Amino acid sequence: MRRTIAVLLAALAITITIIGCSKNDPSPVQPPAGPQATVITATGDIAAKVAEFRTLIGDPNNGGTAGQQNSGRREVNWDGAGARPFNNANNFPADFFNNNVTVGLVYDGASFRNDSSLFAEINPTYANEFKAFSPKVMFSAIGTNVIDLFFQVAGARTPAAVTGFGAVFADVDLSNTTSIELFDKDGKSLGRFDAPTRSDANGLSFVGAKFDAAIVARVKIKCGNAALAADVNDLTSGGTKDVVVIDNVIYGEPTAF
Repeated sequence: MRRTIAVLLAALAITITIIGCSKNDPSPVQPPAGPQATVITATGDIAAKVAEFRTLIGDPNNGGTAGQQNSGRREVNWDGAGARPFNNANNFPADFFNNNVTVGLVYDGASFRNDSSLFAEINPTYANEFKAFSPKVMFSAIGTNVIDLFFQVAGARTPAAVTGFGAVFADVDLSNTTSIELFDKDGKSLGRFDAPTRSDANGLSFVGAKFDAAIVARVKIKCGNAALAADVNDLTSGGTKDVVVIDNVIYGEPTAF
């Protein structure tokens, strides 16, 4: 009996070994780990974490200085006087922030709106939804809840990449709906990073990710789960959608690749 059991166990072991070595093994092959980002998120009083991300990305703030700088960061807060001729209209120039203001940021693939009315001209209920981080202008794509952007050397048309990117969002009500996804120059995703949900009456959230090298060439920003529209109300105004807009964006110095 013991010999019979031993034979059966040996046969079973051989069978398992054969199955384990089969070319039909469905176990996935894990890709090698890519570059890892340092991620900063905040909700509620986000000022300290935004300042922390600024320091992480690097000083100084290079403002609208044309040309590639050796260090530092760039920022867009939508509030500059140069943008005012385009406020509250759906035709904000996609290249404004590397043409009119030379900070190396170009938007791609949608109409955009720089708004000082809390988007109330689109839908009056939005006046109760959004509060600005740096008053009082905020930004949104029109007709979509996705904003795509890429980088160029400040004031030039030379493709560029940055070490990291962060954005302030207004009125994130649902988790896993608002995010930034970063891509390298070949279109490979470097990771998607979700913004936390709002935690107080101001309704601000922040998410930023920074790598050790300038490898971020494109960014996809997803704002909630619906585009702004006259017939789309936010969850907190009796609607069924999470409507989100953006305020400040912060990113590393655009570096040619």
